Amino acid sequence: MNDRKTVTIAAAVLLAAPLVLFYFNRVLILHLVLILWVLAVIAGYLKYVKVQHEREKHLLMESLQRTASATLGHHRHDWMNDLQILYGYIRLGKHDKLIQSVERIKARMAEESKISKLGVPSLVYYLQSFREMNKSVQLDTHIEDELSLGSLLDQQVADELTEAVMDMIRIFQYAGRASWGESLKLDLSIYREGGEAVIRFEQEGTHSNPDTLWQNIEEALRGKHIYACKASEANGYELRMPCVNPNEVKACL
Repeated sequence: MNDRKTVTIAAAVLLAAPLVLFYFNRVLILHLVLILWVLAVIAGYLKYVKVQHEREKHLLMESLQRTASATLGHHRHDWMNDLQILYGYIRLGKHDKLIQSVERIKARMAEESKISKLGVPSLVYYLQSFREMNKSVQLDTHIEDELSLGSLLDQQVADELTEAVMDMIRIFQYAGRASWGESLKLDLSIYREGGEAVIRFEQEGTHSNPDTLWQNIEEALRGKHIYACKASEANGYELRMPCVNPNEVKACL
């Protein structure tokens, strides 16, 4: 970022200098040289911007690939653990424990399936890779069956949604926990209610400073088409956004 700023300033200076010379000189050949100078600076700067854009895109792609690979690694590790547990129960003949483990695996698979159907790619990616990106928060998701936010929200609100969810979790992480020694546990519920899509956050335990927490939430949502309110639960907060897609409004009711 600093390199780009420096190059931009240098390009501006290199463009300003020939313009000044152009104004104070009337020699035709000098004008032609200055024009070539300006064109060369513009061409060089555009090439630099293109190279930087490609570099940033490459770095972003590498970051996404690393996160995706790590996420798949976590899932593979979880499945191996589950298989070992199931195998152990089968060998020991503990059929009651075996049934409980199978039901737990089914519930987790169902929840992951609901996440994948939310219809907002950035939010789906964030929730699916959450454990890899944020190891200090235990996030449990509860999503309404067959819910597709992508079909209920317009593009602008959908774009703001992931940022709002990330901000909320970050706020709970830094302003919600009572002490830094404890693990933060959050329940995230996504559902429809009264013509609105709702995302509810419930923290296990007590907030360290509820007033600061609420102030940070209001600041994070300023300028967005999403509003927050306190849930009926003592430690709960909700993000609400209207179902503004006219083809799908009835689905929210």
